[in-house]
Amino acid sequence: MINTYQTSLAAPPVPPRLSRSNPVLFPAPLTSSGGHSKSLIRFLVGVALLHLFLTVGGFIYLYQRSVMGGPPSAEGKASYYASTKQEASYKILARMAVARPDKTPVKSTSDYLKWNTDHSTLRGINYYHNIWLTINQSGDYYVYSRVTFSKGDPQRPLASRIKLKKSVEEAEEKTVMQAFCNLDSHSGSGAIPRMCTASQGEVISLEKGNQLGLWVQDLSLVNYEDGSTTFGMYKL
Repeated sequence: MINTYQTSLAAPPVPPRLSRSNPVLFPAPLTSSGGHSKSLIRFLVGVALLHLFLTVGGFIYLYQRSVMGGPPSAEGKASYYASTKQEASYKILARMAVARPDKTPVKSTSDYLKWNTDHSTLRGINYYHNIWLTINQSGDYYVYSRVTFSKGDPQRPLASRIKLKKSVEEAEEKTVMQAFCNLDSHSGSGAIPRMCTASQGEVISLEKGNQLGLWVQDLSLVNYEDGSTTFGMYKL
């Protein structure tokens, strides 16, 4: 009888044992990060110190600027006023006081007002024949005049004109400024004098050697009280 429970297949062989154990693989130790951490800390400390130095330096700079720009001391104020006064003393100007005419004005003066140089101020400007003011330095000048009239003219309006000559040798006269006023012959009374004032002021460009004079149509119509009639200029 055949035994059906047996098979011809042999059991699988047992794997051979190795004489030495297989090596076990371990991960390589990580590189220490202590050096990188120290470098980062040093960098942050340097940035912080730099920021601190810049902040302190900026504060010191602003403080010094505020101190320097603060109110000047008494010595600084005195020095400033002295320099301003000295600068003003050298300013080119003329401030003329009118002179009373003779009882019989000479007609050759062409009715130009004469100036009392004893009561006038001249700085950097010359005068010629007590009538003309001569420019010594070219530039822009503010020229002004004030003429007060105490009498009217029945035929013409009361006028004052500033006239210009290019030089002493130049004979031609040119009107560069003029002003007018009017006296009504029918107003007022004999006890109250009637007056009017013709005033003018303008910036004029003048050259060295130019001459300016103040012309009126009749010297006998002008009021010669102190301060009522004047003429002047100053360089800008």
